Amino acid sequence: MSICKKTVTETAELLRTRKISADELVKEYFDEIKKKNPDINAYVTICEDEAIKAAEAAQKIMDSNNDVPYLCGIPMTLKDNICTKNIKTTCASKMLEDFLPPYSATVYKKLLDSGTVLLGKLNMDEFAMGNSSEHSIFGAVHNPWNTAFVAGGSSGGSAASVASNLAAFALGSDTGGGIRQPASFCGVVGLKPTYGLVSRYGLIAFASSLEQIGIISKDITDCGIIMNVITGHDPMDSTSIKRPAEDYSEGLGKNIDGIKIALPKELFGSELEKEVGNVINDTLKRLESRGAVLSDCSLPTIENAIHAYYIISSSEASSNLARYDGIRYGHRNERAENISDLYRKSRTEGFGQETKRRILLGTYALSAEHQDELYKKALKVRNIITREFRNAFDEYDIIAAPVSPVTAFKLQENLNNPLKMYLKDVYTVAANLAGLPAVSIPCGKDKKGLPIGIQLIGKPFSEKLLLNVGKQIEMEAGRLEII
Repeated sequence: MSICKKTVTETAELLRTRKISADELVKEYFDEIKKKNPDINAYVTICEDEAIKAAEAAQKIMDSNNDVPYLCGIPMTLKDNICTKNIKTTCASKMLEDFLPPYSATVYKKLLDSGTVLLGKLNMDEFAMGNSSEHSIFGAVHNPWNTAFVAGGSSGGSAASVASNLAAFALGSDTGGGIRQPASFCGVVGLKPTYGLVSRYGLIAFASSLEQIGIISKDITDCGIIMNVITGHDPMDSTSIKRPAEDYSEGLGKNIDGIKIALPKELFGSELEKEVGNVINDTLKRLESRGAVLSDCSLPTIENAIHAYYIISSSEASSNLARYDGIRYGHRNERAENISDLYRKSRTEGFGQETKRRILLGTYALSAEHQDELYKKALKVRNIITREFRNAFDEYDIIAAPVSPVTAFKLQENLNNPLKMYLKDVYTVAANLAGLPAVSIPCGKDKKGLPIGIQLIGKPFSEKLLLNVGKQIEMEAGRLEII
């Protein structure tokens, strides 16, 4: 087995037993990146010189210190909307194609303090707006299981890099499924934590009340280990929550007898492909055989979640992206004749089609004539959905559902049909509206050989329970690995 196929746990053991050095390990990863990335297009910035220096520094720590952070020397990577000081952070947009942040995101600083090694920055949908990672100035991310298919989005580069063994793990962001859906499409684990549990400082904003930095990893155990590092209150983030520290890697795989799992009928709708539904149902039956108690339930307002999500997220995008005007931030047109011309040309050139579409939708929803019937009504729907989840969790421990109604679709198949594309988020957006933790775990493949993931949603701060039940699924289904 290639060393790049190993999990964080396995790799950490090799480093600590001196079977490989940190700099040798990093060079192995860069060999893989040079070989595979031209076909997958996961990386947009490669930090080879910086990574080798960081690996050498990590090795010195391991050689001279018995109390070594668990992730020391582990090669990782970040979605390109997470700020990295003096390393390009572009959001896959012309608007920020030359942006060198003067500061680093809190999650990145925490990982650096743990001795991890940044390999580079990852491709994505522009400003995280999309669910196929085709809306990028760097071109589409290709699914490593079959490069004719999408990797999912918006964190497609994060999922593809881990699935194709171009990083030990990656961080991404999830606004309406942007971690879970590409994780499902690429056959890896994707966790969106509870809103506020992981600092959002240094995440370039799309929809501030919805998006959360999270993890894409090769297995559940790795996910728990990384959670231990990136969680915690951050005074730089006003949405960050103070909570006692937990060990998210503790107790994984323990007995799940009596765990109550709800199956909302609205999350198993007619849009669910039969093949995906069959794999999900088989997985649920295996959980039942391990002692879980399955029950049907109803969350009626969730059918309106997709509509509320796109109104709220687009409205917040319209506000957040207003700063990119060619004067304060972002790309500037050099041929403008006056201030109005500068605004128009800079934003026309700087933003891609999908980003413009969402800015226009959000501006419309926030307009004086339509704010009451669109934006404010969407907020009311959001409150009702949150209340329905809270009531469900009074009776159940976990809600299970598909991640997506389909497996990965072909590149360009849905590019000219944005409404059809948006409906691919139908099972994931509700967790973001309610600020709940949710995880995607690979549980099988379709007849085309493309991965299928199952989604577990929990009450706030129930990540340990989600990871434990996810571990049960992983023990039954096994890791999905590209041969």
